[in-house]
Amino acid sequence: MKKLIPVMLLVFIVMLSGCSRNTGGKQSETGAGNQTGNSGNAGGSASVGSSTGNTSKLFSSRDFEVGYDENASAVILLEGDTITSNSNAATVSGRTVTITDEGTYILSGNLNDGMIIVNADKTDKIQLVFNNVSIHSETSAPVYILNADKVFITLARDSSNTLSNGGTFNALDGNNIDGVIFSKEDLTLNGSGTLTIYSPAGHGIVSKDELRLTSGIFRITAASHGIEGKDNICIANAEIDITAGKDGIHSENTDDTSLGFIYIQSGTFNITSEGDGISASAYMQIDDGTFNIVSGGGSSNAQMKTNDFMGGFMRRERPGLGPAESDSGNANTGTDAGNATVSGKGIKAAGYLTVNGGRFTIDSADDAVHSNASIDINGGTFEISTGDDGFHADESLTINSGTVNISKSYEGLEALHVTVAGGDITIYADDDGINAAGGKDQSGFGGIRGNDRFGRPGPGSFSSDGSIVISGGNIYVNARGDGIDANGTLTITGGYTVVCGPTVGDTATLDFDISGTITGGTFIGTGSANMAQTFSDSEQGVISVRVGNQPAGTTIILVDSNGNTIIPSFTPELDFAVVILSSPDIVKGETYKITIGSNTGEFTAK
Repeated sequence: MKKLIPVMLLVFIVMLSGCSRNTGGKQSETGAGNQTGNSGNAGGSASVGSSTGNTSKLFSSRDFEVGYDENASAVILLEGDTITSNSNAATVSGRTVTITDEGTYILSGNLNDGMIIVNADKTDKIQLVFNNVSIHSETSAPVYILNADKVFITLARDSSNTLSNGGTFNALDGNNIDGVIFSKEDLTLNGSGTLTIYSPAGHGIVSKDELRLTSGIFRITAASHGIEGKDNICIANAEIDITAGKDGIHSENTDDTSLGFIYIQSGTFNITSEGDGISASAYMQIDDGTFNIVSGGGSSNAQMKTNDFMGGFMRRERPGLGPAESDSGNANTGTDAGNATVSGKGIKAAGYLTVNGGRFTIDSADDAVHSNASIDINGGTFEISTGDDGFHADESLTINSGTVNISKSYEGLEALHVTVAGGDITIYADDDGINAAGGKDQSGFGGIRGNDRFGRPGPGSFSSDGSIVISGGNIYVNARGDGIDANGTLTITGGYTVVCGPTVGDTATLDFDISGTITGGTFIGTGSANMAQTFSDSEQGVISVRVGNQPAGTTIILVDSNGNTIIPSFTPELDFAVVILSSPDIVKGETYKITIGSNTGEFTAK
């Protein structure tokens, strides 16, 4: 065995299990109450629940029907300042046409300053076919649906259609109209054409009931929300581009908390929003789709300031924010309750958020994926850059499968209870990589933007109710705070987990309040010796050693007494002073050789 070089301080001091961390060093902070949203299966005739639910009733067969019989359809011709119609059910008054009866109406041409109004019986289903339509309304909605059972807007094949508002919305019939398409009834948009919407003073598409988009190309520029549905929004197959001054896609029902949900079956989404990219006041389920979301100006817009906490390590402040607030407040404003700062999250649900698949590229100022209740990730590919948390749930965050690459974050995965059962996960975090926040910790209470709450209410209180369970998957964490931080318990039963932590500040590779147990899987950890903590209990061997101050890129290799490689060559990306290794191939009581760079030592697994 090569003799260790004393100047490198490679004494390889075996670390003690347990930790004196909570008696000093990093300060504990008081909790602020567990802020939860809808956590159950939403009501209504067609709904999905807390996990993958029955979505078969969310769309009708007619929602997908884009055909129509021209010979049996009424024709409405728009000619600048005049309108002509061949149907008694389409009454023309100046530059306004009012449709009063069930049927299909084919519209074409340009209307300089006018409206299409639907005011039929509550039992009538009406189809409006846009065949190269351009309608501008200076003071109202170009399309206003006042009464009907349901309205279908179909974009004719290869047609190019435009709707716009002049910057003012005047009330009609006592209704506060605030969208270019404004419907008080169920509304479905479909077809194989293109619809472009300009709304300089309000929303793009609004339904005060149910809203469906099942095909077509939509390009929306709006000062407020791009798409808004009160009861729900369900989308399949559509191609949607949105630039919004508030949320890109927004559903909220303040009268019935079981409503205000979003279901996305498929589609392509390019969203740039000052508020949240996609926001639901109840639950949300995404089964598939391609999503490119930039919210709140992106991760570069997060105000990351100076250090005066955790021994001077990485505290982030946002000037001008008041006390921490919850996102479960008025979602309609597009802001976080308690201050006027726009939320800026990528995907947000007040209730359960379930993702079963899809391709997500999210650049967000606030959390990339957020729930005031719980999140289940059952598939999908995520490329995330965020100014706050990559994934944040007030209650539980579960990742069963999928590929997650968080290239920039304050904290990578955060919830009261974090479970990783599968998937490939890469995390780069400015604070903790994986955090089960049970009390008022720096990101758990307030985060960068002051929206993430955990723990029991009351000043001075502290909760260690959090848990982290890793049973599978491949996890890589590069954290400038704690690699894995459980304000409660940490349990590893499987998977392959690698943690690179720094050597500065009051940080640790592992940090847990109650227990840290490993019974399966492989764990490779490096980081600071200042607050070093290793597993408190294990069924397989654990080797934990202090190695002095080693530069990033120093190779670590573990072999058994027979020369078999147990941990192959690993080179941490950050400087390190401790090494923690565990594997099913490491047996308690057996002797192993650790090579750190050009230096080797023998140690007995505990």
